[in-house]
Amino acid sequence: MARLLLLLLLSAATAAAAVNPRRSLAAQTRGDVASLAAGSPMVAGVMNDRLKSITTSFAQQMGREFHYCIKNMDDEWNTAFNFSSDPTFLTNCMKETNGDLPQRVCTAAEMKFYFESFLEGNGKKNYVRPNKNCNLTSWIDGCEPGWACSAGKEQQVNLQDAVNFPSRTLDCRGCCAGFFCPHGLTCMIPCPLGAYCPGSTLNKTTGVCDPYNYQPPPGKPNHTCGGADRWADVVSTDDVFCPAGYYCPSTIKKLSCSSGFYCRKGSTSQTKCFNKGSCKPNSVNQDITIFGALLVGALSLVLLIIYNFSGQLLINREKKQAKSREAAARHARETAQARERWKSAKDVAKKHAVGLQSSLSRTFSRKKTLRTHEPSKGGTGLPPTESDAGPLKESGGDKNNLTDMMRSLEENPEKGEGFNVEIGEKKKTKGRHAHTQSQIFKYAYGQIEKEKAMEQQNQNLTFSGVILMATEDDIKKRPSIEIAFKDLTLTLKGSKKKLLRSVTGKLMPGRVAAVMGPSGAGKTTFLSAIAGKATGCETTGMILINGKLEPIRAYKRIIGFVPQDDIVHGNLTVQENLWFNARCRLSADMSKADKVLVVERVIESLGLQAVRDSLVGTVEQRGISGGQRKRVNVGLEMVMEPSVLILDEPTSGLDSASSLLLLRALRREALEGVNISMVVHQPSYTLYKMFDDLILLAKGGMTVYHGPVKKVEEYFAGLGIVVPDRVNPPDYYIDILEGIVKPNSNAPVNVKDLPIRWMLHNGYEVPRDMLQSASDAESSFRGGGDHALGDDSGQSIAGEVWGNVRDIVGQKKDEYDYNKSSENLSNRRTPGILRQYKYYLGRCGKQRLREARIQGVDYLILGLAGICLGTLAKVSDETFGALGYTYTVIAVSLLCKIGALRSFSLEKIHYWRERDSGMSSLAYFLSKDTIDHFNTIIKPMVYLSMFYFFNNPRSSIWENYVVLVALVYCVTGIGYTFAIFFQPGSAQLWSALLPVVLTLIATQQKDTFFANLCYTKWALEAFVIANAQRYSGVWLITRCGSLVKSGYNINDKILCIVVLAVNGVIFRCVAFFCMVIFQKH
Repeated sequence: MARLLLLLLLSAATAAAAVNPRRSLAAQTRGDVASLAAGSPMVAGVMNDRLKSITTSFAQQMGREFHYCIKNMDDEWNTAFNFSSDPTFLTNCMKETNGDLPQRVCTAAEMKFYFESFLEGNGKKNYVRPNKNCNLTSWIDGCEPGWACSAGKEQQVNLQDAVNFPSRTLDCRGCCAGFFCPHGLTCMIPCPLGAYCPGSTLNKTTGVCDPYNYQPPPGKPNHTCGGADRWADVVSTDDVFCPAGYYCPSTIKKLSCSSGFYCRKGSTSQTKCFNKGSCKPNSVNQDITIFGALLVGALSLVLLIIYNFSGQLLINREKKQAKSREAAARHARETAQARERWKSAKDVAKKHAVGLQSSLSRTFSRKKTLRTHEPSKGGTGLPPTESDAGPLKESGGDKNNLTDMMRSLEENPEKGEGFNVEIGEKKKTKGRHAHTQSQIFKYAYGQIEKEKAMEQQNQNLTFSGVILMATEDDIKKRPSIEIAFKDLTLTLKGSKKKLLRSVTGKLMPGRVAAVMGPSGAGKTTFLSAIAGKATGCETTGMILINGKLEPIRAYKRIIGFVPQDDIVHGNLTVQENLWFNARCRLSADMSKADKVLVVERVIESLGLQAVRDSLVGTVEQRGISGGQRKRVNVGLEMVMEPSVLILDEPTSGLDSASSLLLLRALRREALEGVNISMVVHQPSYTLYKMFDDLILLAKGGMTVYHGPVKKVEEYFAGLGIVVPDRVNPPDYYIDILEGIVKPNSNAPVNVKDLPIRWMLHNGYEVPRDMLQSASDAESSFRGGGDHALGDDSGQSIAGEVWGNVRDIVGQKKDEYDYNKSSENLSNRRTPGILRQYKYYLGRCGKQRLREARIQGVDYLILGLAGICLGTLAKVSDETFGALGYTYTVIAVSLLCKIGALRSFSLEKIHYWRERDSGMSSLAYFLSKDTIDHFNTIIKPMVYLSMFYFFNNPRSSIWENYVVLVALVYCVTGIGYTFAIFFQPGSAQLWSALLPVVLTLIATQQKDTFFANLCYTKWALEAFVIANAQRYSGVWLITRCGSLVKSGYNINDKILCIVVLAVNGVIFRCVAFFCMVIFQKH
């Protein structure tokens, strides 16, 4: 710091000599002062060249030593010490000292000595240590503040001498205006631009030399007040600073700020106000709060519009689609009705033709003529042929336009937009030829109406069977998957607990299997194992796919798994949920029209037409009913046309009618060759009879029965277990397995023996441990629980904890392996990452539009924070607005993190389901981040529109905006990490706590390793640097002192923004890693 001030003022002294070369010329020629005042261009050029080399060396040294506070030395030099525009104070001083100015300017040694003494007292001392000219034995008038002496014209003074003090004891007088003379030194230093250093006058009331705060020495009546006595940072003293409300074009001239302009402290010129009427004379700052108030009003209006009309865009689009869809459906129905009427008319015409033929035959057979041997003319003597009947029929009743239209429809099936009644005709419109929305809907509804008509005509055929029959040339049949398993056993890796034991059987395509059993029987675990989703377990036994030992994970693109919970996006409509799944999971080669057809079939079969455009609903917003939501949950897997469909309790919470509708839809899927298995609790007898197979599990994951439903009662009757009258068989069997109902007293079997009886019945090998447990079954059932308790108590607590840890680790590893498995044997190529990113982007955009009210509240809170902080934390020239920017960093970090939490914390379970189905995690993450870039751009605007106009810092609004964008980008990445890694409550707590803690570390632990790790340090540094750059001239010492105290570097502004952006990228990578690795427990 001392060297900085030394070089600054040494350069200033040299500049003072360089601006007016008449001073040096006086020292060299010792001529007349009056002649020097006029100056000579030749002499001025020589002196400028001579002094330029000196000032250049000073500038280079200052740039090397004090780069942390001086960015561009040439610009700072011109701003602080370029007196060429008004060198009046130099001319005046030359005249006042009779050309002796160069002999009175401080050398490098004197300046260094002054500022070292100044800094030793932290700027509080207004005098220096004893020196050659001013000490206890020699104290002349020039040692007093505001006074200086000359070295004499005979003594050569080297301004660059940083070691030796010249002797200055001659001609002591007051310091010239425009210079300051320190207390304890006998030389003068020029004041920088932005300072006001006039000669002082004695205030007889206080005895102080105004406008400075020093007193003349007592007992010396001839010692008058001199000039300024010191230049320091504004905190120590602001005596030489041009006062606020005035501007100082030179260091000896002070002018009042005009009306319509404002002048901050240390100004060299007046600044024009945006609104001239808001700036009165001598205004310190412009009042631009009116612009802030206007922006508040405009922002409130925009938020009000968003709040009330946020969903109108999507509503209008949905209405347009609904109209197109209704028109297509109406067209398809009318075409179908017209074809039915034409068929009816055709049948009636055939009947009339047959009757007319028989009548003519009877008439001609009665007539006896002699001409019977002659050849009949026109064929009237023969039975009418079809060619003859045609004209008769035509003349009889086909004279209206409707009949002609019907005939043209039959002759040109293409006119029906793909509708074709005849099963054998295959000339329907291809889905790939439909491009517009209207064509797509006409194609889809035409196919659906055609399938309905065929279903009515072929009552002996099922609906799905007719679909295959009618479309076998254009739609590939789904690949059949048969799943066989033998001795399937699942054991937890850590605790060694068996979840399934020796389960053997087969799941056939085209059949619907129900998995039943008491609670804890492992029903969901069994289906998870079949689907390849059993994680954290050691699996023994075999699972064969179509008779081959292949991993089931390789078929996950054609396996649908419906979870027990209704995991559906509540802020999307029913159709939007189904359509998104269809686009992401159906084959990429399938045309859009065919995908629409698939979705429309599912909506039709599940009975969701009435609510297709209704939001599913969330906890805060009511949507469709619980039964409809359950059907949508199932429909998400049906739209991807799976070959294997596994459902976990799809009928739970549904009434009998909804359950029946759902099961009928699943039966249609099964008729297309889909292998369907589901966990069912207490089905009604009607539903029970609709299943093909039944898998009955006992507690411990052991099979009690696995076979056709129609043979289950026969099997249990053979064991002496007969279902009583008026009792639902599955309920009775589950009650027995649960122990609620005892088997018949005549039954020769115990409940514990049922799994072994089933294995023996089918000739399966029975494990020894099951035989042992069966021999002790009775004793265990009556009181053998103590033995098990003893076994459990024998296991140490540490071992149990370690086993649980191993279970969790194994589960995470299996989940990662399942989701990262790249083998694909399903022969289905789903859309790639870029196309899925496009689909995700569209979905996220719709969700954000429907959440516009929440976004509006975020913007409102952010704007209010900007108003409060901008009003309360005014810019301080001493700290360059650091306090207001500190509050800004904390407030923006907190509010933006809380907003970023909503992107992931509320959709974790939706992501887990989509990832398990094979969708791209990267596309999901990037789409969320891309949509949030809108907030990254808009939120800084909202905050700055309030904060900047109420705080009015010296830095430009663009500089503040760039820093805020980088800050919001950084904290958004941190918010992603918290949202994914923590639970919602913990994530909010961390988001509120972290900015405060990091800001305290960054401001209290400066220049430490931990402070550099805090993003708040870089954000605050960028804000302060942007503002500090606007303080120049007289503010140089204040700027350098503040920056070195804070540990900031004025050249690091770009670095700060880059660090913030890099932090945002790093935290996004961490968030993505956590999203892929960590899952629900």
